[in-house]
Amino acid sequence: MWSLQLRMWLLVTVLLGFIYAIMVVIGTQFLHATGFSFYLILSLVIMFIQYMLGPKIVEWSMRVKYIKRQDNLRLFQMVESLSNRANIPMPKIGIAQIGIPNAFAFGRGIRDGRVCVTQGILNLLGDEELRAVLGHELSHIKNRDVLTITILSVIPMIMYRIAWQFLFLGRRRDSRDNTVLIGLAAFVFYFITNLLVLYASRIREYFADRGSVALGNKPAALASSLYKLVYGSARMSPETLKESEGLKAFFLNDPSKARKDISELSHLDLDKNGTIDQKELELLQSKKMVLGFGDRMMELLSTHPNMLKRIKRLCEYKA
Repeated sequence: MWSLQLRMWLLVTVLLGFIYAIMVVIGTQFLHATGFSFYLILSLVIMFIQYMLGPKIVEWSMRVKYIKRQDNLRLFQMVESLSNRANIPMPKIGIAQIGIPNAFAFGRGIRDGRVCVTQGILNLLGDEELRAVLGHELSHIKNRDVLTITILSVIPMIMYRIAWQFLFLGRRRDSRDNTVLIGLAAFVFYFITNLLVLYASRIREYFADRGSVALGNKPAALASSLYKLVYGSARMSPETLKESEGLKAFFLNDPSKARKDISELSHLDLDKNGTIDQKELELLQSKKMVLGFGDRMMELLSTHPNMLKRIKRLCEYKA
């Protein structure tokens, strides 16, 4: 746990330094302002704005609708039971109005936690699988990594939208309007800040997987849910998957890698029944797995760990 928190705080420190550097460039080039205090205060203001607006941006982007007990008793009771077991305050529960089957958690802290499932996941998973997924998301809140990933993810999401707008949608051949340069600069900022999000996201996924098992969920149930989510995402159109591009770090798995993941995970499903049971998980544990150079590079640039390596890690956890 301390290892996770230490790495997260280091990432926040790096992000503060990155924002400070941006503010120095803007201040000297456009505002003609100098002095350490000015840039420090300005950077802290930007971070505070991210802290306050981050959850709202996620809600807006994912079209989240919060529910009460009577709206979905099955979902509400699962979250309530797991929250009590995790000894954390009951989070707000929401359903994101998107077709991609997945779940995510976000918020400003442990007392402001929000757990959401997408519309596409509700009819896809069985009770044990859905409970394992919710346990994973609640572990993010318990581990207090939700605030960090919320702050980190807001920057690349905004930069991605700006880059897309100026490079592909709003480009004009006007000497007075340097839209291409603005778009390119936004894309560079998106790439740099996204690297921070990628690293933070991969670390926290392992801790949340272990946390879900610690809450009493079976490793096979979580492995099976990952398999089904990959399969469900692989059936989505590229246009649908692009809707969540800037926020995929919040998800249980990376929908954009679903087609590759499904080709690897299908070999684990020996009886071809669409799930991964305990025996199939134990067979994976006995196998030696070595990632090739291409897979290692893809993982380095991914929001989530390599799926086979992640599921193999689940074999080590005991409910």
